[in-house]
This record gives sequence, structure tokens and C-alpha cells, in this order.
Amino acid sequence: MQKIAQLALMATAITLASCGAKSDNNATSEKQAKLAELKKQQAGINAQIETLEKELAKTDPAAAKEEKAKLVTIAAIQPETFVHYIDLQGRVEAVNISYVAPKGAPGVVKAVYVKKGDVVRKGQLLLKLEDAIPRQSLAAAQQNQETLKTQLAYLKNLYQKQKNLWDQNIGTEVQLITAKNNVDNVESQMKASDEQIKIAKEQLNYTSIYSDVNGVAEDVNIRVGETFAGIAGTSPQIKIVNTSDLKVTTEVPENYLGKVAVGTKVKVNLPDINRTLDAKISVAGKLIDLTNRSFFAEARIPSDAAFHPNQVALVQIQDYTKPQSITAPVNTIQSDDKGKYVMVAVKENGKMIAHKRPVVIGEFYGDKMEIKSGLQTGDLIVTDGFQSLYEGQLITTENK
Repeated sequence: MQKIAQLALMATAITLASCGAKSDNNATSEKQAKLAELKKQQAGINAQIETLEKELAKTDPAAAKEEKAKLVTIAAIQPETFVHYIDLQGRVEAVNISYVAPKGAPGVVKAVYVKKGDVVRKGQLLLKLEDAIPRQSLAAAQQNQETLKTQLAYLKNLYQKQKNLWDQNIGTEVQLITAKNNVDNVESQMKASDEQIKIAKEQLNYTSIYSDVNGVAEDVNIRVGETFAGIAGTSPQIKIVNTSDLKVTTEVPENYLGKVAVGTKVKVNLPDINRTLDAKISVAGKLIDLTNRSFFAEARIPSDAAFHPNQVALVQIQDYTKPQSITAPVNTIQSDDKGKYVMVAVKENGKMIAHKRPVVIGEFYGDKMEIKSGLQTGDLIVTDGFQSLYEGQLITTENK
């Protein structure tokens, strides 16, 4: 009996617990439903409030909710000439560089008359090579000519005597012709002797090495006793640079091949001496380098004592220009799902309001972006504080 009573009590407790759990679940569901209904009502009320505020702002601005204006910086759009440059690095080079070499065969240096850094003039004597053999050749040729002169005078005299006898019908025709041939043969030898003397003199002159340009001796790598051939290994033995005629050279990427030509304007900046020059392309190469996919271009620059060959030059090649162009700072250009836009300030009902203005952009250079459409002269563009602006936001330029 006692066990039966205990079982009955346990069954009763389970039944009560089950009823309590069902009751709790029902209460939770009721609360969730009521909360959802209240949220729905709140959304509807908020929408009604927003609509009424907008309508009230139109009919009675004073009664509208006062919005705090955001501080920004604005600038008026003014047309200007927009220029785009290709920024490259180049170097200053001399137009005329002379690598001195002997006109004849290499020879042993007898005397050196120039040192590195010397200013030299065109025609100035730089080196003297050993000239003993050319002098001997010249002396021999001159001696041979003197002998021929004596022989020719003797043969001419014989010919004249033979001719006089022939005119008197004395002697034979063969004797006269022989005498004439002897004179002609020696005269031919005299002409050959003249050529030999010219060659000997020229070879002797080749032992004197002269500068063929005005300039500065940049390299003098030769000493007395050494053989002068013009080049030692891969280096020139004497290099003369004409520093009065200079150019700036650079390599232009091949994608600009159609934009760079002879006559294209260039700005040349020499940063080491803080000088900027205006120039024009004087040579534009047509061959594309297979290694770096670029072509050669150069611009002549005026002579100046401050300019030196191999000086670093920053080259700006002007490849696009448009006068009366509308521009905007590059950092003010923003993007959304519809494209590019800028924030502009527009006065409405005595207040300054921010608006998104869609724009079509063109080229850019430095901090300027070309605006092809979307802005016009006089528009007020927001240049600072534009990052978090939204359409229709109240703005101000005064720090209160």
C-alpha cells in the first residue's frame, strides 16, 4: 500500500510539472507576438513622423527640427588650362663627343701635350708619335725626286739636240723617237715621285695627333712610351667632350609612341642645381628597344657653365593640353554604384546644402583631375570635409 501511495504522488507531480511548462511556453509566445506588433506600430509611427517633419519643413521652416550644420571647406570652380605631362628621368649629354684616334697606324707616344680636364681647341696638338721611319721615307722620296730632276734635265737636253739634227736632216727617226721616249719615261717617274712625297708627308703628319673639336679633355689615358691606338681594351684613350652643345636624352615607354614627336614641348628640371628649362623634342626614335619596350628621345638645351654631361634630368613631356578646362582636386572625386561624383554646395532657402554631382572625368596630372562634364564655372565644390557628407546635408563654412 505504501508503494502504491508513493507512485500516485509521483504521477501527480509529473502531471503538474507538465502543465506548468505548457503554461510558460504559451506566455512566451504571447509576449513575442505582442513585441512584434509594437515594433510594427513603432515603424509606422516613425514613418509618419518623418513625413510630417518634411512637410512641416516646407511650409514652416522655423518649426522644423533644427539640424546641426557640418563644417566644410569650399572652392569656386574656375576654368584654367589643363596640361598633362609624361614624367620621365633622363640625363644631360654632349652633342659632340670626339674619341681621338690616329689617322694612320697605331704608334708609340713620343710626347703628350694635354691632361684630363684641359680645355682644348679644334686643331690643337694633343700627342706626338714616333716619326723616325716616316721622316726617313720622306727624305728618301725627296732624294729620289732630285735624282730624277737631274736625269730629266739631261734627257731633255739630248732630245733637243737630236731634234735639231733631225730638223737638218741629220740622224735617224729612231734616234729622235728614242730620245723622246726617254724624256716621257722620266717625266712619268717624276709624277710618281710627287705622289710618293705626298704620301710620305701625310704619314709624317699622322704622327701628330690633333683635336677635331672644341671641348674639354674628359679622358686622357695615355703616357709616353705607350702605343696609341685610340682605344685601350674597351675604353677610349683620349675623349674630348664639347660642353657648349648639350642635349637631354630619355627613354619613353612605347605606349606613348603616338604622342611624342619632333617639336613636342618639354620641361627639363635639373634638380642638383634647381634649374628648370623649356625645350622641344629634337629627335624621337622609331625603334622600340626589345629589353625595356621604350624608344629614344632627346631635346637640345642651351649652353650654360652650370650644365654638365651625365647630369641627372627630370623630363616632363607635354602630351595633352586643353585651355579653359574645368578641373577638380583628385582627392575630391568619389565613387558610388552609379559612377563618379563630387560634393557641391548649393544655397537653398538661405542655407547651404550638400548635393552629389555626377561627373565625367578625363585626364589627371599631379593633384588636378580634368572634368569633362558635370561641373561648370562658378560651382562651389567641397574640397575638405566631403568624405562623410550625404545628399541634402546642411553644411557651413564658418566654425561656430
